[in-house]
Amino acid sequence: MTYPDTWYSRSVADTSERPALSGSEECDSVVVGGGLAGLTTALELQRGGESVIVLEAERVGFGASGRNGGIVSPAFACSDERIEARVGRDRARDLHRLSIEGVERVRANIAEFGITAAGPVPGILHLRRYDRKDDLIAHAETFARDYGYQLDYLDRAAIRERLVTDRYHHGIGDPNAFHIHPLNYVRGLTAGLERLGGRIFEASPAVGHTLDPVRKTVRSAQGAVSARNVIFATGGYTGGLMPRLKRAILPIATYMMVSDDAPDLIASAIRTPEAVFDDRRAADYYRVTDDGRRLLWGGRITTRAANPAGVARELRQQMVGAYPQLAGLRTELAWSGLMGYSRHFMPQIGQSAPGVWHATAFGGHGLNTTAIAGKVLAEAILGQSRRIEMFAPFGLDWAGGPAGLAAAQMTYWALQLQDWWRERR
Repeated sequence: MTYPDTWYSRSVADTSERPALSGSEECDSVVVGGGLAGLTTALELQRGGESVIVLEAERVGFGASGRNGGIVSPAFACSDERIEARVGRDRARDLHRLSIEGVERVRANIAEFGITAAGPVPGILHLRRYDRKDDLIAHAETFARDYGYQLDYLDRAAIRERLVTDRYHHGIGDPNAFHIHPLNYVRGLTAGLERLGGRIFEASPAVGHTLDPVRKTVRSAQGAVSARNVIFATGGYTGGLMPRLKRAILPIATYMMVSDDAPDLIASAIRTPEAVFDDRRAADYYRVTDDGRRLLWGGRITTRAANPAGVARELRQQMVGAYPQLAGLRTELAWSGLMGYSRHFMPQIGQSAPGVWHATAFGGHGLNTTAIAGKVLAEAILGQSRRIEMFAPFGLDWAGGPAGLAAAQMTYWALQLQDWWRERR
């Protein structure tokens, strides 16, 4: 089986395949889904002494885990205000500390397993397209006081040192955050899990299950796995195997493009290796890659499949609007992937029945949330902590089905209009 055609799959360091499940297997815990959430959960369980099998329908990292922006920063897609409104100030702070811990867990995994091909590059810039700074300065001061976490306020001159554009007025720099080659990271985690004794079967979609209280069985076309625990971590590619989980997920498509090899032209506009997010609620994000030779640019969402090349033309309009000097930069490739979103815009991490667990809805959060999800879920299964309960207020709320997808698309269009109006006031 092959990966979708992306710049990541074209430049992946390891192309080895794993066998499909055949016959009967037994283990302590079986994980359905070989993306980052499933793999990190399996890794933490294996570290804790569990025997683990991962079943992946395609190849590890086939979905959004292997074709995203590669951003590792402490954040949730849900705003701080909405989190605090649901769980209170103290619990909101605890959740944000988990998010920071997730960043460090990704960094530690890269170091422990020697995933040099992930190519971590420090620095994320969050930039504002309108003239207001007081709240940004207060935000940086709050992070330093409450979390001991450094954020740097950037004025227009500091931004201009990095980016040759008049698009941005103010910003925040996060020197502790970083960005990586996500598919190489996925495959490095896979190799690390196997070194610890975990087993992975590719081309093995789960087609049925028996979820008895004592022993569970997950079946593929040619085999079955029996285990005490089953973890569903299927994200935006969640099918009908677990109807309750499917009803709680909105599969949202997002898009990326990569430029031709043009280091001198790119450097005329972008003079920093840091990744960039704009402040739009329907944000664009971008970063140089391949040692500054190419530009990755991502953004836009749709609730049904769209032609990536067509969406890439929209992304190019945003790029050239910010950097007219890049009008001659050609697009080499564009692609899309499905992210799983929840109605409340938070990850869904928990237990739906004895020995039946889930970790999903990581769209928009960054890779750190998959790392901390795997950690707290494994701690719960191993009886090491109850930190998973912090996510209990963000359960498997019904996402609305087709009406929910339509509402999500309309919300996105409304956000685009609000962004447009805010920048012209």
